[in-house]
Amino acid sequence: QVQVAESGGGLVQPGGSLRLSCAASEWIFNNYAIGWFRQAPGSEREFVAYITWSGANTFYAHAVKGRFTISRDNAKNSVYLQMNSLKPEDTAVYYCNAINLGTRRLHDAFPPWGKGTQATVSP
Repeated sequence: QVQVAESGGGLVQPGGSLRLSCAASEWIFNNYAIGWFRQAPGSEREFVAYITWSGANTFYAHAVKGRFTISRDNAKNSVYLQMNSLKPEDTAVYYCNAINLGTRRLHDAFPPWGKGTQATVSP
């Protein structure tokens, strides 16, 4: 059963913007905080940002703070990642999923990863 589905990636020039969308299952969306993660070429998957159920608490990795904004729409079971002022080092496959707020990794329940969405920042 598909639990998360990412979309919105693409190819942009440095300084450009992308808005990623995450459609989550009702179970995941209503019971867990949601995080965005990314995996760059040759790198481990890393934490990008999270948002709690109410949307009142957000947190960002240092590398994206001030440039990315995470938000959610509870009526649509969706979480978004607005990415501005993109840099080549932001190039990665972006994933969303339930997050363990303590470790900032995939939640201990280990829900399946989606396919992710590719964001490429290049001249």
